[in-house]
Amino acid sequence: MSHHTSPSATAPPPSDSGPADATSGAGHPRVREPVVFVVLAVLSVVGAVIGADLVAKLGISANTSVVGALIAMLIGRIPLAGLRSMRSVQRQNLAQSAISAATFASANALLTSIAVPYVFGREDLVWPMLAGSFVGLLIDTWVLYRSFGSRLLPADAAWPPGQAAAETIKAGDKGGKRALVLGAGTLVGLGGTLFSLPLSAAGVAFLGNVWALLMFGTGLGLREFGPDLFHTDLGAGYVPHGVMVGAGVVALGQAVVLLVRRRAEQPVAAATLAGHDETTSYTVDEKALRRALVRGYALFVAGAVLLAVLGGLIGDMSPLGLLGWVLFAAFAALVHELIVGLAAMQSGWFPSFAVTLIFLVLGLLIGIPSVPLALLVGYVSATGPAFADMGYDLKAGWLLRREHRPWDPYEREGRREQFRAALIGFAAALVVVAVLWQSYFKQGLIPPVAKVYADTVKNGLGEPGVLRTLLLWAIPGAAIQLIGGTRRQMGVMLATGLLILTPNACWMVLAALALRVGYRRWRGPAADEELNLVGAGLIAGSSLGDSAQIIKAS
Repeated sequence: MSHHTSPSATAPPPSDSGPADATSGAGHPRVREPVVFVVLAVLSVVGAVIGADLVAKLGISANTSVVGALIAMLIGRIPLAGLRSMRSVQRQNLAQSAISAATFASANALLTSIAVPYVFGREDLVWPMLAGSFVGLLIDTWVLYRSFGSRLLPADAAWPPGQAAAETIKAGDKGGKRALVLGAGTLVGLGGTLFSLPLSAAGVAFLGNVWALLMFGTGLGLREFGPDLFHTDLGAGYVPHGVMVGAGVVALGQAVVLLVRRRAEQPVAAATLAGHDETTSYTVDEKALRRALVRGYALFVAGAVLLAVLGGLIGDMSPLGLLGWVLFAAFAALVHELIVGLAAMQSGWFPSFAVTLIFLVLGLLIGIPSVPLALLVGYVSATGPAFADMGYDLKAGWLLRREHRPWDPYEREGRREQFRAALIGFAAALVVVAVLWQSYFKQGLIPPVAKVYADTVKNGLGEPGVLRTLLLWAIPGAAIQLIGGTRRQMGVMLATGLLILTPNACWMVLAALALRVGYRRWRGPAADEELNLVGAGLIAGSSLGDSAQIIKAS
């Protein structure tokens, strides 16, 4: 860790406003500050209720981080001395981290996972599943926290929703032209939700890697227009799942190559002395990344053992079968979170449902019994979404902290506080789901993906040749992923697009990419910041629109 100083480190003490705490040598705000803790706790409960309600009643989940940032901004403008501290952009970042963590945890991790054994007809396994999925959720986020800023999951990658949250907070703090551009984009994005236009897809195209998003748009187009162009539905018959299997295997291999690489990382301080921007240096070297993933797998094994004990699998399976189940569940959880995280890093979309379904299919093919398979699916589905969401939040924090000097200790401290803010969100999500699940399920309000998982476990694959289809389509997926390399994730992105059927999303992505390339040729490097603001606004507006659907659900 670097402990060097810079001239800015001797700046005057910060006030409660955002710019000061972004550039001085003061320590990072803490979640244990009384006002901050209360704000985070209240926002977390709000986010958990929004997440559970939307996924149960409409089958969708919303990124509420922008909502949390806006509420924190408003709280900071209340003319009470105790609330002025919330004008700090770093405290607003903690607020958006907590509410988004609570939303994704309640919707995608907890309520969806416990619905699997319920739909399967084993209501007695709901509470064990809730305990197991919560443990998986905690491990999931811890692995991201420890590996964010590595070559595998770099901070300077796209993470589009994180950019949107950061730009929203900065625009609210500084105002001026940036606020006008971001506000206009937000209004357009919000208007798009009223007409069911996926303008967030266009926003992502302004922010992410061009090659990765070109493959994503291509996959969206092939899925939407495949029946007309090729007289076949490329979303049926496990074709996109095969592409994801091939791309995922290569992506896993690329990650392993990073882990075994022995070249030492250049220290942050050395990078600074060499005249480089220290905020683009990797803060997690290969050794630390390897340690995080190995420990993550060991923790997932422990979580699987806990779930097996609570779920009564010890009496239902042979010792060898139980050992295989535990090791496979831990492997599936780790791979699921990595693939979902890589896709989210590039596009802001995470194919959690599809990757979980792949492991469900593999479980059926190797003959895992129904009840253990239902628990395995619930455990795996609890990982991934929160992993991606934590990446978005840490990206937002990284952008908001990058002007601070000395940077490295402040960045690490900020990440730790964001992780603690997420834990507050997870605690709120656990309480909300524990209180509400019986009310939702008895009314038949069950997340649709949980029904798909449970029905697949009950009825099996339903068609012959699934393994052959997976292996056949794995070949192009693997080849494209290999060509694109670790930074572009082209194979994973093509598979992600093939798995999503969102009308007009293809045109949004491709048109925005064309506009981005043309505008940059005309305006030069100045185009990037302007398009980033527009893209962030479109994503922020779409997120607000999605969150507002709780009114429709109620």
